Amino acid sequence: LVAARAPARRPAMRLNADLIARAPAFISALKDREIDLRGNKIALIENLAALQDQFDSVDLSDNEIRKLECMALLPRLKMLLLSNNRISRISERLSSAFPHLETLVLTNNQLSTLKELEPISSLATLTNLSLVDNPVTKQPSYRAFVVARLPHLRTLDFQRVTAKERAAADALFGAAAAATAAAAAATPAVAGKAGPTAGGGRPGPSPEQITFIKQAIANAASLDEVAKLEKLLKASDYDAIAKHLASEAAEGTLDDGGDGEADATEANSNGGDRGIVDGAEEMDMSAETA
Repeated sequence: LVAARAPARRPAMRLNADLIARAPAFISALKDREIDLRGNKIALIENLAALQDQFDSVDLSDNEIRKLECMALLPRLKMLLLSNNRISRISERLSSAFPHLETLVLTNNQLSTLKELEPISSLATLTNLSLVDNPVTKQPSYRAFVVARLPHLRTLDFQRVTAKERAAADALFGAAAAATAAAAAATPAVAGKAGPTAGGGRPGPSPEQITFIKQAIANAASLDEVAKLEKLLKASDYDAIAKHLASEAAEGTLDDGGDGEADATEANSNGGDRGIVDGAEEMDMSAETA
């Protein structure tokens, strides 16, 4: 008997000017000019400058794209459809390419951590976002994290963002996000020195202490532990934090090996709790500058 041969796999196609020229273009039900680039085994988003910014909507669903990125400037684009790809990374420069993007559909991709969603927060005009069937949607506080970072978001995963939900999200993550933005623009402190607080009393943390504090929050095993560390930060009790780290290290929870649960916690903590650390650093460093 002759064994049946498996059908040859269709080779990946490049997204080039020729493919764009041959792709169907039409006016959608929303009265937007749309181009259909679905199902072409595209692995890389490139050459979108060939669109000449003539489209309101681009459909790149059902391809093999692994990273959401774009080097072209497309100010007209309002909707980007990327369902059923393999996206696990998002470019930091997304807002430069799509300054007026309103709808982003990333259903059924491979985004798995809150940190991987951080670049989406640069899309200031985004009002509709779908991350359905991405592993990240199973992370604790996933919706609150996304809502807090997108102030104009109206629907997330095809569910309306309510005023109550936004207030809760801002309470949980909003202050941390604002502190992160402020810290990014702050003047760095002199290495190895700790400055006084605004009241002229207790000194702020040294760079070494800041590193340890970040490590503690990144490796926190529970939300209760994160809350405890946040309370110590607000009280500027760096000695207590150092003792906490020492006890955790003695128990082996901060070793380099780490189990899968610690890795998952780190991924979640980096997304939401990193802002708490940077916020504390900003407060103390601003006082030193003053």
